[in-house]
Amino acid sequence: MLGAVVIGIGTAGCVRIRDMLVPLRGSPAEKLAVKGFISRRSLEPQQGVSRISLEEALGRDDVHVAFICTENMSHEDNVRMFLQAQKHVCVEYPMTMSYKAAVELWNLAEEKGVILHEEHIELLTEEYKELKREVEGKTLQEGTLHFTGGALKPGFGFPSFSGIARLTWLVELFGELSVSAATLEEDPANSYSKMTAKLLTSDNRSLTWIEERQPGLPRAKNINFQFDSGPLTQIPPAPRGTVGLFMQDLIHFSAKLAGQVSPEELQRERVRVLHCLELAGKIQELCQG
Repeated sequence: MLGAVVIGIGTAGCVRIRDMLVPLRGSPAEKLAVKGFISRRSLEPQQGVSRISLEEALGRDDVHVAFICTENMSHEDNVRMFLQAQKHVCVEYPMTMSYKAAVELWNLAEEKGVILHEEHIELLTEEYKELKREVEGKTLQEGTLHFTGGALKPGFGFPSFSGIARLTWLVELFGELSVSAATLEEDPANSYSKMTAKLLTSDNRSLTWIEERQPGLPRAKNINFQFDSGPLTQIPPAPRGTVGLFMQDLIHFSAKLAGQVSPEELQRERVRVLHCLELAGKIQELCQG
C-alpha cells in the first residue's frame, strides 16, 4: 500500500479523499491509502480522515504520495516541496504558471525517482472522446473554440493558464500549435475578461481560442471547426460515463505508480503538458506586452 495525503480541501480535494476511500474494485487505485489532509483552515476530520501538518506529511515514512488540490498559484511551491521530500505527486492543472518552472519540476521528479502527474480530467470526458472520434481523419481548414464561464476567484492565474484545459483539447485534437497573436479585454468593475488567442497548426491552419468570463455567464464550450468535408459546429452529444472523471484520473496515476504505463506514454504526456504550458506563457506575454 502507498500512503497518500491531500493538500487543499476544496471540491477536488474532497473528491480525491472520497475516491481513495472507495476506489474502483480491481483497479490500481486500491493500492492507495489516505493518511491525512493538509489545510490552512482548522478543520474537523473530513470523511473520517484527519488533518495533519505539512511538516508531518513531508517527514513521514508512510506517506509516499501527495495530491495537490490548492489554488493554481500555489501549485508550484507545493509540488516542489513534496518532490524534494521524494514523494510522488499528482497535481491539478496547471502544475505551474510558467513553462520553465514545469521543466525544472519534471527534472526534479526524474532526479528523485518519483512520478509527477498533472491531472487532465477534460480529456477523460465522454464529450471530448466523442469529439475526438468526430474529428479523427478530417483535415482542418480553420476553427474556433469559445469558452464562457463565471468569474474566477483570485489565485487562478492568467486566463491562458486557468483555461489550459481548453488549450489541451486543441493540442490533442490538432497536434502541435504555435501562437501568432493574443489579446485580453478587461472590465474590472464588472469582473469581465475576454482573452482571444490566435493559433496556427503545423500546416498553418488557423485556430482561435477564446476564454470569456463574467459573473452570470453560463459555463459552455462553443465550437466552429471547418473541415474539408464540412463544418462541425456542435460538440456531439455523449452519454454520461459510468466511472467518475477524478476516479479515472486516479486509476491512471495509480497505474503510473505501479509501473503499468509505458515510458513512451509517459513521455508523450510530458511533451503535451510542457507544450501547452509553453503556449500559455507565450499567450500571456503577447497579451501583457
